[in-house]
Amino acid sequence: MSTIFSLLKEVAAPAIGLGCMNLSHGYGNPLAEQEALRALDAAFDMGYRHFDTATLYGATANEKLLGKALQGKRDQILLASKCGMAMDPEQGKKVIDGRPDTLQQQCEDSLRRLNTDHLDVYYLHRLDPQVSIEESTGGLARLVEQGKIRHIGLSEISAATLRRARSEHPIAAVQNEYSLWTRNPEIGLIKACREANTALVAFSPLGRGFLTGTITDTVSFDDGDMRRNMPRFSADNYPRNLSLLENFKNEAHTLGVTPGQLALAWLRAQGDDILPIPGSRSIEHMRENLAADTLRLDADSITRVNGMLTVEQVAGPRYSEAQQREIDTEEFA
Repeated sequence: MSTIFSLLKEVAAPAIGLGCMNLSHGYGNPLAEQEALRALDAAFDMGYRHFDTATLYGATANEKLLGKALQGKRDQILLASKCGMAMDPEQGKKVIDGRPDTLQQQCEDSLRRLNTDHLDVYYLHRLDPQVSIEESTGGLARLVEQGKIRHIGLSEISAATLRRARSEHPIAAVQNEYSLWTRNPEIGLIKACREANTALVAFSPLGRGFLTGTITDTVSFDDGDMRRNMPRFSADNYPRNLSLLENFKNEAHTLGVTPGQLALAWLRAQGDDILPIPGSRSIEHMRENLAADTLRLDADSITRVNGMLTVEQVAGPRYSEAQQREIDTEEFA
């Protein structure tokens, strides 16, 4: 097993972690700080121990939030953040920069915001097309040597890039989007992860809310909601995708679970080395998601769910053309 499992064992963490982005970034206006702090306190109390953030989220606001929420709890959690993609305050836009000096500075800044002297897993958030993965990984390896991070992770990368990176240093985790309606890691990444003893940390395991069955239309999305620019949520594609969800919701009803719990249980059934990190602003939904950690599907249920929301059935790519240019992940033909 990957070293990330040793970290999870150290803090008695469930396999399901908490993606913290939603509190500050990506889905419209961020939560008010006190409300977000209450949500993070509740998450810890209900049993979450794996907390995931990034320099990018809320233009560093998410890291500052976690720094406040997790005071006095640092030795009881697995804390992960990301570098190499940040908001440039002068340009007012997102910048991808994988140069080792940039990663060093971003790490030191993240440690201050998070009120800690080390990160358990530190991900390269995006591959910089101007910097080789070997060079960026080498920069992260120096942070390991300095004791500022315990393990290296990569995000939104391909199997080929993982194989190149691990020639420079062991990679503890790869964080890519993986869910029932986004199965790209099955093209080759899961195999490459298992070759390298690397965990696959699945972000957006609930399909950015789609797999919960609660988003009946997209007109209510806030102006700043990233899903407004995602083809699967477009006015043309979303009704088609909603129609695919009925059998999945019926399966969840038959099993006596919520659709979101079924989506997480399906992911857990893909292997013990698959670690979902669903995000939510709702304490109730956080509790619902965590309850799926102990849910086990029988072989017949897995077979039925496997045939739902397949690559051929889902309408629209997961990213816009501009978003697609920022990632290295394999795509289905």
